[in-house]
Amino acid sequence: MNKTFSIFALFVLFQICLSSSFAQTKMNLNDNWLYLENHTSNLNEAQKASNWVSLNLPHTWNAEDATDLMPGYRRDASWYQKKLNIPKIDQNQVYSLYFEGSNVTTKVYVNGKEAGSHIGGYIGFSIDITKFIKEGNNDIFVRVDNSYDIEIIPSQKSDFFIYGGITRDVWLVSKYKNHIDNIKITTPEVSAKKASVQIVSTIINPDNAKDLSLTITLKNPKGKKVASKTISVSDKTSTITFENIKNPELWDTEKPNLYKLTASLSEKNQIKDSISEKVGFRWFEFKDHGPFYLNGKRLLIRGTHRHEEQAGVGAAMTNEQHWADMKSIKEMGANFVRLAHYPQDPEVYKACDELGLLVWDELPWCRGGIGNEVWKTNTKNMLEEIINQNYNHPSIIIWSLGNEMNWLPDFPDGDNAEKTNAFLTELNDLSHKLDPTRKTAIRKYYEGSHIVDVFSPSIWSGWYSGSYKSYQKAIDVYKKEYKHFIHAEYGGDSHVGRHSENPITGENIIKAEGWEEAIVQTKVANIAQIGDWSENYIVDLFDWHLHISENDPTFVGNVQWAFKDFATPLRPEDDIPYMNQKGLTDRNGVPKDAYYVFKSYWAKEPFTYIESHTWTERQGPENTPRTISVFSNCDKVTLSHNGKSLGEKQRNLTLYPANGLTWDVNFAKGENVLIAIGKTKEGKTVSDTLKVNYRFNKNDTAVSLQLSSKKLKNGNYLVTAIAVDNNNLRCLDYEASIYFQCLKGGKTLKNQGTPTGSESIRMANGKASIEVIPDGSNTPIEMTALNQSFKGEYLRIEP
Repeated sequence: MNKTFSIFALFVLFQICLSSSFAQTKMNLNDNWLYLENHTSNLNEAQKASNWVSLNLPHTWNAEDATDLMPGYRRDASWYQKKLNIPKIDQNQVYSLYFEGSNVTTKVYVNGKEAGSHIGGYIGFSIDITKFIKEGNNDIFVRVDNSYDIEIIPSQKSDFFIYGGITRDVWLVSKYKNHIDNIKITTPEVSAKKASVQIVSTIINPDNAKDLSLTITLKNPKGKKVASKTISVSDKTSTITFENIKNPELWDTEKPNLYKLTASLSEKNQIKDSISEKVGFRWFEFKDHGPFYLNGKRLLIRGTHRHEEQAGVGAAMTNEQHWADMKSIKEMGANFVRLAHYPQDPEVYKACDELGLLVWDELPWCRGGIGNEVWKTNTKNMLEEIINQNYNHPSIIIWSLGNEMNWLPDFPDGDNAEKTNAFLTELNDLSHKLDPTRKTAIRKYYEGSHIVDVFSPSIWSGWYSGSYKSYQKAIDVYKKEYKHFIHAEYGGDSHVGRHSENPITGENIIKAEGWEEAIVQTKVANIAQIGDWSENYIVDLFDWHLHISENDPTFVGNVQWAFKDFATPLRPEDDIPYMNQKGLTDRNGVPKDAYYVFKSYWAKEPFTYIESHTWTERQGPENTPRTISVFSNCDKVTLSHNGKSLGEKQRNLTLYPANGLTWDVNFAKGENVLIAIGKTKEGKTVSDTLKVNYRFNKNDTAVSLQLSSKKLKNGNYLVTAIAVDNNNLRCLDYEASIYFQCLKGGKTLKNQGTPTGSESIRMANGKASIEVIPDGSNTPIEMTALNQSFKGEYLRIEP
């Protein structure tokens, strides 16, 4: 079957479904939109515009301007339009457009008339278009606006970009006029021996038909039917309960077993609507002043945070990119993810259900303080949308009501604790009314810690305050103080490829016992300000935090900040401008050294990793041993240097650093080959090899740049700048920013916020690179790299 015929056949099939009298259909509308960057609120003016451009969804107009080198980013409105062909309209059907996410406010016009609107990004909404469509072509116009608006959360003072656009999938949905509007699934009783499941269905029945029936069927993970029931429908809501499901296959983080529940609505015994959901049987508990239990067993929470964005596309990620993030988090061994600081794409929750990741889902009340009545209404509406839409996901255990809420108020008296607590209590009550089965939480608003079920104070030991060695004392204090305490957010920035033989720890400079983060950092001495941002330091910091958490039997667990580097308007001065570089991976998801520290404590699949694959050029005095750490989850590891074994070591969870997998290595001049071989208890072996070029003479002051290029597999070039001294030695201590520019023959891969995708970047051990895309003219590429120190160097790349 050729591709053209295949697409036509699928289209015809969908049209048949659209015009049928039963079941509901859902068609993706991501392709073939037009986009207009114009803030007019006048539909006629937008229709007359001539500068529309073609694109596919998802899309944001801030994909690159957020991370370019110009201050600020576009906070304004734009238009989208699409021709929607509906050959036949069934009068017994209702039609709607479903937006998975459109940021921040949205108005939808169909055939010149306003069909509906939505306030707030990050969560889905439906627009009923039944009254506005006609047979044949329909004109869909959508105005999306991410303008600064203090009455809509999150606050612009948050440490992330508020991307504008239709940032997620859009669907055309058709349903029979009598249909299932929503089902809510709860599991009132769950144990290893038996379980129950309750399904509350909301039915739309505009003509008050009397002959409707609802059938619910439950199948186990292997597809075998375990329960089924049919009832007559007489009210707007119908409830069906299945009792005594024997020996349920439980959902947990190791075996995320999912049952399939199907609800079918029939009229005169003919099925008119049918929807399916996944069900997970699990129960959980936060012990008072103690650990967390899942299905009756203690589970140490091993978590990270995830921002929804990616290099080159911002928040407009594909489903494949969402899944790649979640799989990488799971492969690292995490069992928990905090979705920061807003609800995320539906595929993320689906991934967490299927992979076995517990979820902290968060209302984006992030900074900005308490607002006015309009603000409160918008905020409550968003919380209700979040809970109702994400209710059925077994992975979700926490509804977070906010983060750092009273920081940096947008409204007068916005940090008033009495007013904030009154509204927080409203949100807490609303959350428990909508969903009595899950916990509520907040982070770092101490005055409201008693209102919610679970509280996270701020502990940034070794970064924004104090030394990481104070971590045990911090968690011991808070375990006693808060009934249900979890630690969300810890870590620090690291610049890929930057290393130090002696990372700055702040000893004798920073007060060791502090661990609280200050709102304003101007008067606080901390590692974030004085540190070297080396990968080595962050490896040590994370290793210590995990050393503490993994050896504390009464600790609930912690949640590292953040999984990937992410873009932020608040950090133009960072090593990669406008990037928060606290990720365990770069903005493209490529692991840093720190990723392997977590993997060594948490992952199941055997591996070894020699610290560090981005540290292959080193220097130091002759006959001065260097400590080499190997991060591995293997029972035993052997390290060899230049063919000579340095001995086998037993991994010991109580030892720091690297669980005792460290060796002193006397590097030889020139090339050194290190090989680590790990052996599991079952006898399986894995290995890692690292080549290090070592020199005994220290570089002098940098005097110039050397530019070179390497052709990549994708046909692009990697242009690298090296800072050298008078003896032509690479200056491993040179860290100033340099600026790349392509003069002719191509263009730089810029505005990516990655180690090879930023025209301005601080050097890492005297090195910086950028990817360059040839323009196809088959002419030489001309590059410059410059800064105040070197004025400028030139490179010509022949095709």
